[in-house]
Amino acid sequence: MKEYNRLSPLISCFRAYRQAIKAEEEAKAIYDTETDEELVLLAKEEMLLQKKKAKDLWDELLLLLVPPDKNDDKDIILEIRSSAGGEEAALFAADLYRMYSMYAASKGFQCELLTVNETELGGYKEIGMQISGTAVYSKFKFESGVHRVQRVPLTESQGRIQTSTATVAVLPVAEEVEVVINPADVVMETCKSSGAGGQHINKTESAVRLTHLPTGIVVECQEERSQFKNRDKAMKLLRARLYQIKEKEQADLLASERKSQVGTGDRSEKIRTYNFPQGRVTDHRIGLSIFTIDRFMNGEIDELVDALLRNDNAEKLKA
Repeated sequence: MKEYNRLSPLISCFRAYRQAIKAEEEAKAIYDTETDEELVLLAKEEMLLQKKKAKDLWDELLLLLVPPDKNDDKDIILEIRSSAGGEEAALFAADLYRMYSMYAASKGFQCELLTVNETELGGYKEIGMQISGTAVYSKFKFESGVHRVQRVPLTESQGRIQTSTATVAVLPVAEEVEVVINPADVVMETCKSSGAGGQHINKTESAVRLTHLPTGIVVECQEERSQFKNRDKAMKLLRARLYQIKEKEQADLLASERKSQVGTGDRSEKIRTYNFPQGRVTDHRIGLSIFTIDRFMNGEIDELVDALLRNDNAEKLKA
């Protein structure tokens, strides 16, 4: 069924292309043989119409022939961290979390919190969630990097515009067969949860911290009341991070491989600016600006997501 769903758009496009070519040939035959001026004129118009249609379908066909990313069908773990800017950066991280949550909901995806580190004003120093559904990675894969915001923060009394940043990481969820973790390489620590949670907080040691000894990666989870559920979520996060390292190592070995203009999604790469005074969102990788920042922050980000995908496919076609 996955193969069927992947090939169906390609086959439909190819059939439409052949039909357009056939219609163009039939119109040309009428144009070449007919003597009635009115019919000749109609045949010429039809011939030009079908020729343009065939060209557009051919361009679409080439894009559909681009090999899909092997991770496109995977669920993801989305991590957002505040960076430069103190409390304002944490508030911006919360805005990004809201934006991505609304976008995921509009696509029918399911979101599950994995880790949260909240600030006093309602921002997030760090927040991570798993997003599940059909081809989730394909919709989020270009979101990794540094997101910059320019606006008058709530913490600013003089009305001055401040620039703050938050980092976003998109990790494909790895299956156990893709990343095998030796239990002896993982140290588990438990502690009491912190934050809002009523009587449960500070009563039981349900929070889990996992340390992967070979890589030094540390992951934490305290969102569930059950220690076992928190450990399961932490293992998912650890597996995703190890999978990302594995993918990067493989990409580095292929030195001759095309480097996409969109970039690798490194967290050090500034990818986007959200300028609230101008009502503008600009993606620096493709130079596209959208002047509907309010709708964008409410999860209506399809225009930019589609533009990034088209650009990536065009780069692959060049290669």
